[in-house]
Amino acid sequence: MELKAPVRCNKEFDPGWCPGCGHGIANRLYAEVLTEMGLADKTVMVHDVACGSLGATGVYHFDAIIAAHGRPIPTAIGVKRARPDCISIAYFGDGAAYSIGAAEVVHAALRNENITVFVINNTVYGMTGGQMSPTTIPGEKTMSSIYGKDPKKYGTWDVCSVLDGMNIAFLGRSELYDVAAINNTKKLMKECIQNQVDGKGFSLLEILSPCPTNLNMTPVDTRQWVHDEVTKVLPLGITIRDGVKQFEKVAK
Repeated sequence: MELKAPVRCNKEFDPGWCPGCGHGIANRLYAEVLTEMGLADKTVMVHDVACGSLGATGVYHFDAIIAAHGRPIPTAIGVKRARPDCISIAYFGDGAAYSIGAAEVVHAALRNENITVFVINNTVYGMTGGQMSPTTIPGEKTMSSIYGKDPKKYGTWDVCSVLDGMNIAFLGRSELYDVAAINNTKKLMKECIQNQVDGKGFSLLEILSPCPTNLNMTPVDTRQWVHDEVTKVLPLGITIRDGVKQFEKVAK
């Protein structure tokens, strides 16, 4: 059967992501997954207003909503409750998810809402200039931590620790480092979406992503830094599957 591609053939449209940004890869992956699963026509993507929203403004055939900043999860929950037949996906960055949207992440998991959540974690506030975010790792220099982040003062958010032990369908972290890592991320995206199809409940996949512009490195160096340094603090792996706490390590 010929699959209908969810990407528009619009040569004039440029989503505007910086060279080396991980959002373009992540968007391509979930578009491929939804197409291969035959779910593109049933999907509602809920984006944040930040960098991730650029994929909602003309690229795909499936429906999209741009939520208020930090509120893709409650918006996605509203979509799912109003239209249980839809595939409702919240897609946003670490700054929106874990600062202004932190309560929504926690309480959606507590209720085991039957939605899918993809968080693109580049360790900074990407759209507003590269300031320190909750996931900025210790010692990392940003626009608002020019001497390096002090973990004793600010802490470091690890969603796999925050949601540790919750009765949810899936919780894990992957990266966009190389072909193997990208293929693994696609596989985990598919698992998260299938969980929603099967009514298993809340699935959250955090995807470590390069942000060369705000990390002040070349795309190649940024990708390597995320792979080498960020994963030391935020390890790759699956920590909850079908409500069972575990740690399935993802090979680097």
